[in-house]
Amino acid sequence: MANYTSEQKIAMLYDMVLIRRFEETVEKLFQDGKIHGTMHLCIGQEATAVGACAPLTTQDQITSTHRGHGHSIAKGTKVKGMMAELLGKETGYCKGKGGSMHIADLNVGNLGANGIVAAGLPLGTGAALASKMKELGYVVLCFFGDGATNEGAFHESLNLASVWDLPMVFFCENNLYGMSGSIKEMANVEHIADRAKAYGIPGVTIDGNNVLEVAATTAEAVERARKGEGPTLIEAETYRWRGHSRSDARKYRTRDEEKDWRKNRDPIALFKEQLIKEEILTEESSKELEDKVDAEVAEAVKFAEESAEPSIETLTADIFA
Repeated sequence: MANYTSEQKIAMLYDMVLIRRFEETVEKLFQDGKIHGTMHLCIGQEATAVGACAPLTTQDQITSTHRGHGHSIAKGTKVKGMMAELLGKETGYCKGKGGSMHIADLNVGNLGANGIVAAGLPLGTGAALASKMKELGYVVLCFFGDGATNEGAFHESLNLASVWDLPMVFFCENNLYGMSGSIKEMANVEHIADRAKAYGIPGVTIDGNNVLEVAATTAEAVERARKGEGPTLIEAETYRWRGHSRSDARKYRTRDEEKDWRKNRDPIALFKEQLIKEEILTEESSKELEDKVDAEVAEAVKFAEESAEPSIETLTADIFA
């Protein structure tokens, strides 16, 4: 595995805790009627976002999914602007018009979340093609879920990226379930990463709840892409604690299974325990880290609530057809 300093590991833990607190907070705001629409939370999947983004530079780019808050935070998008966007305020990253599934921040290489399953894959492929043709040097990492791998856009994107040796990393967050059932009922392969063989590219399945394993695997794929050796398909097995969205009753899995993942495979608890064993973290410093995160999220909520609503004059601005 790649070697990370104590400071880098603490920063990873901070971002993981920040993602969870952000998601827990927006869930409460949604329940209070302050956020409208729907909500796709990534609680339980913090290690995939943070680990995958750890090897990326600011110039490297990502495309995201409908469950994209964690990806945005891990890539460097600030929670104040994200919270404002979720509350529909003009200080949001999309001026309050995009909402949860369309947060983008080009300044840090975040090309944006996307409400259409698998739609980020061809967008990322195009961005990688631009990087290669213009010799810009950046790598594109595409986040997508297990459900996206049964969409045509997935197969077309992997094929083109393979044929053209594009500087890409295809990163599948396999949280085991879609909206209506298990991935085992939707795909007749043992591992999603096995599908890489059809396109002549490397495919690897990893523990998506081990942030350092995610970071090390992604770092190898990023380096390969940067050398011009083409894309890699990474399948990170993880688990979302909440339903697919707020309307999901989760009838396709048992509550005992959910409890087991929370108790024994919580990525934050596992990483915290590891850092304590390495004497990088103590219970006291862990509490201080959490307090700092809580303050940052509280400041984001205050900023969002105090921000202005978009004016009626901007109703048709930034609309393209």
